[in-house]
Amino acid sequence: MATTSHLDIESCKLIPLSVSSLCPCPPLSSKFLALSRPLTKFSHLRLFLDAHKAKGLTRNVVSVNRRLISALARADPDEGNAKQEVVKGHTMSMNEDTVPERQLKTNQLRKRILFGLGIGVTVGGVVLAGGWVFTVALAAAVFVGAREFFELVRSRGITAGMTPPPRYVSRVCSVICAVMPIVTLYFGQIDVSVTSAAFVVAMALLLQRGNPRFAQLSSAMFGLFYCGYLPCFWVKLRCGLAAPSLNTRTSWPILLGGQAHWTVGLVATLISISSIIAADTCAFMGGKAFGRTPLTSISPKKTWEGTIVGLGGCIATSIVLSRILCWPKSLLSALAFGILNFFGSVFGDLTESMIKRDAGVKDSGSLIPGHGGILDRVDSYIFTGALAYSFIKTLLPLYGV
Repeated sequence: MATTSHLDIESCKLIPLSVSSLCPCPPLSSKFLALSRPLTKFSHLRLFLDAHKAKGLTRNVVSVNRRLISALARADPDEGNAKQEVVKGHTMSMNEDTVPERQLKTNQLRKRILFGLGIGVTVGGVVLAGGWVFTVALAAAVFVGAREFFELVRSRGITAGMTPPPRYVSRVCSVICAVMPIVTLYFGQIDVSVTSAAFVVAMALLLQRGNPRFAQLSSAMFGLFYCGYLPCFWVKLRCGLAAPSLNTRTSWPILLGGQAHWTVGLVATLISISSIIAADTCAFMGGKAFGRTPLTSISPKKTWEGTIVGLGGCIATSIVLSRILCWPKSLLSALAFGILNFFGSVFGDLTESMIKRDAGVKDSGSLIPGHGGILDRVDSYIFTGALAYSFIKTLLPLYGV
């Protein structure tokens, strides 16, 4: 069935026809034209009213136009069926697209949990071993983390506003960061070695070809501090605090140290790491369940509600483990230790989020499936080791025993 549509005469240069035979209504303006070309899509039907010459029309024109549209729709049932088929096909395609997304998220979550459990068991064994096992494992993690940091510094998002250090300087800094924990283990302190390393890196930057930039020096120095100096406090915490916390002895294999006490360093490291894990887990679950208020623009997914739940989980873990491991003896000391661990983890996480935001990347790397890079997993621990060691050495009398 042929249908009609109205087009503007001046734009098409066509001859106007009368449409009075279609309906008993006042004559339309000469600006309108009835065409005999069939409409293939109902959605293309347009009724144009001339704003200057349609002032004399009555409401009957509007009602007639509505009846005309309804008649045209009833006259072309095939098009209505086709529309229904299109809508159904679009709905089916959306459902088909949603299923792979759900499967992908499920697989990512499963992979994240499996690798997280594997990392947790491995780290637990390394912490219990202590000594050179703990130090070498930490040095390897520091080396990879330093490489990721300097790759972030060289990313397009950061280099748009600064000049990164040369690649050979970045590699030298990564090696120096990896050596620092080993030096800390065997010499007990890191101050002289860090100062010497900083001097060597500064001289290399100042004597390079071209124009040395302050941004190169500042990013290299911060890399030595962030990726090398701060992680060394975990060696000082785990291996340096050798005072026994319990009167029991533990038998380890000869390669892992043989007979050993449960030392203050071992217990403090276990409590600190466990409380950070509890803080991250509780903050994630609390944010999913109750999160409404954003914490900061640096990390939009973090909320105040999740942060409060994470603080509660961190404090509870610290207190429970202190009662089980009999260190520290004071409940107030355990409470303060948990709060300190929480704030160290939060600000370490925010610092790495700020670096990634400026770099314009989501993850610092892709080494760990489902987790990103090393820095994505250890960002909460970078500042915490230094804070925990300083708290125990300075504020707890006799190491809290």
